[in-house]
Amino acid sequence: MPNNRFAFFNGEIVPIEQAQVSVMTNALNYGTGCFEGIRGYWVPEEEQLLVFQLRAHMERLHRSCRILFMELPHSVDELCALTLELLRREGFREDVYIRPLVYKSDPAIAVQMNGLKDSFTLFALGFGQYIAGSTVRACVSSWRRIDDNIIPSRAKASGAYINSALAKTEALLNGYDEAIVLGGDGQVSEASAANLFIVRSGTLITPPLTSDVLEGITRQVVAELARDRLGLGLVERPIDRTELYVADEAFFCGTGAEVKPIVEIDRRKVGTGEVGPVAGQLVQLYADVVRGRAAEYRQWCTPVYER
Repeated sequence: MPNNRFAFFNGEIVPIEQAQVSVMTNALNYGTGCFEGIRGYWVPEEEQLLVFQLRAHMERLHRSCRILFMELPHSVDELCALTLELLRREGFREDVYIRPLVYKSDPAIAVQMNGLKDSFTLFALGFGQYIAGSTVRACVSSWRRIDDNIIPSRAKASGAYINSALAKTEALLNGYDEAIVLGGDGQVSEASAANLFIVRSGTLITPPLTSDVLEGITRQVVAELARDRLGLGLVERPIDRTELYVADEAFFCGTGAEVKPIVEIDRRKVGTGEVGPVAGQLVQLYADVVRGRAAEYRQWCTPVYER
């Protein structure tokens, strides 16, 4: 059961049970909304909760709204402040997941984005691993990734996640942990809710943003860590499905997934079938960064509690 007590709803922080919408809400009926997923990490030695890349997430939420004809009545600075206020009210002493959501709140039977009221809500809850275990077995899904000219890939649109849910459900029902989704051109796009990297001959490779992938914040963090800390070059280019089978390493990354090594794809071992040296180092590096243990990246972590 969720362990949160409050939500920001209708302009104020209220008990979570009061944060309710009508069954006629347009966003509930048509998926007309956009959101972010943000993580906070409890650091016991500091008695501190650190929110990772808070500002970057709120900036992306504003971009999603711009794409989707939605008005967000709070600036990035205000959204960051509201997040910290909510977390302080909750008093979490554990890792958390934070969900800001902008949605069409009119009780309207209207398949449109314009002319409808926009509302904003925010909640957080204690949260552990999104994908259980230290490694992942993945399959290539029969469901294709939605094209940017169908539902914008750069917007975290609520309704688009039925595509992700279908791919993930197929993977789970077939005994895998996660799905890899191809684009309409048959090239590798991303996971159901994470970006994808492979390693070949010491080079990090990831699909370009034009492969209908989300402009992942963790994707950019991983690219910087690989370049600055591991000395690896990054190539953004199309990836064929069969290239997944001959990669030396592969891994997912995302706010929810964090950095998760892939050891098997379509019942074929990735590399040796064990966690490779690049993915293994990035798992540890990422954990150090998000928990404030890497001083040079501390600016990415926003402390919640005043000390």
